[in-house]
Amino acid sequence: MNRSEAALLLGHCAAFDNRTVGEADATAWASALHDVPYDNDARTAVARFYGTPPKDPHQRLWIQPHNVRTLRSKLRSARLENFQYEPLPDESVGEFMARYRGQVQAIASGRAPAPVGRLALEADPKRDREFVKELTARGWEGNRTVADSDEEAEADSIRRAGPLGVECPACHAAIGRPCKSPGASEKRPLGKPRPKPHSARLRAAQGVPEQTAEQRAVEEQAIRARAAQHFARDDGRIHDAVIVEDQP
Repeated sequence: MNRSEAALLLGHCAAFDNRTVGEADATAWASALHDVPYDNDARTAVARFYGTPPKDPHQRLWIQPHNVRTLRSKLRSARLENFQYEPLPDESVGEFMARYRGQVQAIASGRAPAPVGRLALEADPKRDREFVKELTARGWEGNRTVADSDEEAEADSIRRAGPLGVECPACHAAIGRPCKSPGASEKRPLGKPRPKPHSARLRAAQGVPEQTAEQRAVEEQAIRARAAQHFARDDGRIHDAVIVEDQP
């Protein structure tokens, strides 16, 4: 925008705010808007500025060069909201850049009509069912629902994947809280936090049912039997270590 064009734009502003326009004003505005052309978007930016009421009803509107630049950019960006470049087959990088810039400039300036809607994906019921099935196999449990109470919302906020996502069957640590060591003191009335969760909590998080007392007894008996077999195979003797001397 040169000085003559800036004077025309200031005349457009004066129609709204009754300002006095001189040569110094035109020179200053031309310097501030040297990279902004005097076009219909610049004039529309002025009209939009004065068509929007101020936050303070007693405030007098007085447009500045930066207002013209900002509002003009918003006008042009709005036309590009749904723009999607459609490449040509086998086009080179140079051809892509030239066509892309040309389409952006044409739509942003209003020479070409702006896209009216976004491209939508075509529905395929079979593909959708396979996609949902794959998500379910990876642990997806469907859309989340809103909690009915503050207590449920708080419990849901600390729910997480892994062992801390379930209550510990061994020490009864709440969801989201680490497991506790046995015993308590005045300093640690709830017990010292364990660096690793209990095995029972790991099994519960993996969905493995907890063993009954009879099952644990059978498993312990099997472990003792394997240990006895290993001990009997060596005749109960502890072999001396063989010392190997270094060769000179």
